[in-house]
Amino acid sequence: MAEKAENAEDAAVEPGGEPLRAGELARRAGVSKDTLRFYERRGLLPRPRRLANNYRLYPPEALAQVLWIRRVLALGFTVEEIAPILAERNAGGAPCRQVRELGATKLAAMEERLRELTAACAALRELLAEWDHRLAGRHAGERVGLLEDLPDAEPRSASRKIQPKTKKKRKGIP
Repeated sequence: MAEKAENAEDAAVEPGGEPLRAGELARRAGVSKDTLRFYERRGLLPRPRRLANNYRLYPPEALAQVLWIRRVLALGFTVEEIAPILAERNAGGAPCRQVRELGATKLAAMEERLRELTAACAALRELLAEWDHRLAGRHAGERVGLLEDLPDAEPRSASRKIQPKTKKKRKGIP
């Protein structure tokens, strides 16, 4: 008898493995059975054969396919993006340049988002420093109006510096 694979990816490449029921495939791949059905509906996994009791029975290579799908999704690709690529590849095509272009687009979007997040962190850091300054010397429980004086939000772009509102003197409000 062959030695058991150390991890799911090793098990995925064992030649001549046994077919897997949906629950076993889901468990080994770390997904739910609903996820497997979703992948089937989207064309990422071929429809499995059905047993007499209507259980789905997947070929052993389905584990490698599900693990691959999870890695691709973790890189930021969407199901909608990879479905046509898989369809082309499964039909004998070579969508390599399309995959490369899509990867470059994903990287550019991630880098832009990282710039936005970095700017948002800097703006929040400045806001916290201002709040600390406003809170200094105040008694616990004394209202300072931090939430009322939040800066105006800018639509979907934190890359521009957020300026806190200047505090207006209000009569009768501390």
